[in-house]
Amino acid sequence: MKGNTTIARPYARAVFEQARADGELKAWSDMLAVLGLIAADPQMQGLMRNPRVSHAQLTGIVLDICGTRLNEQGKNFVCLLVEARRLGVAGEILRLYQELHAEAEGVATVEIISAYPLEEAQRETIRQKMAARLSRKIEITTHVDQDLIGGAVIRVGDSVIDASLRGRLRQLHRIISG
Repeated sequence: MKGNTTIARPYARAVFEQARADGELKAWSDMLAVLGLIAADPQMQGLMRNPRVSHAQLTGIVLDICGTRLNEQGKNFVCLLVEARRLGVAGEILRLYQELHAEAEGVATVEIISAYPLEEAQRETIRQKMAARLSRKIEITTHVDQDLIGGAVIRVGDSVIDASLRGRLRQLHRIISG
């Protein structure tokens, strides 16, 4: 995933800057969402890996699937991604684009992965503390991962706060082993 982020970041930044300059932030978000769905499809992934499928053929297939959901710049972007063999990171480009868009609007998305479902009061406490820490409006997404045993992992962009029991046990193991 980290490798995909490194590959996707310059594309996401370039698309975001162009979209902002053209006043097309929503349109590009929609186009990237379509490309992300296409790239995530197992059959499409097979085509992307198939050496017998030419760049022109793959581009044609993607453009046919997209139909009228892409403008001319979107079509050119598909050609660029296929030629550079980067269509597979379209979902990561979308994620990074959305982060840049939220950042430009002064919004930070905080992902909370907890061992058990959080109560609304717990989410609100985290929202307030993160808003004070980041000086931004906070949007929270939550997921449950019982493998954490207890506690939570909080992600904001590339930053991770691991306050899970599993994370603490790993840290303790490293101290003892190292």
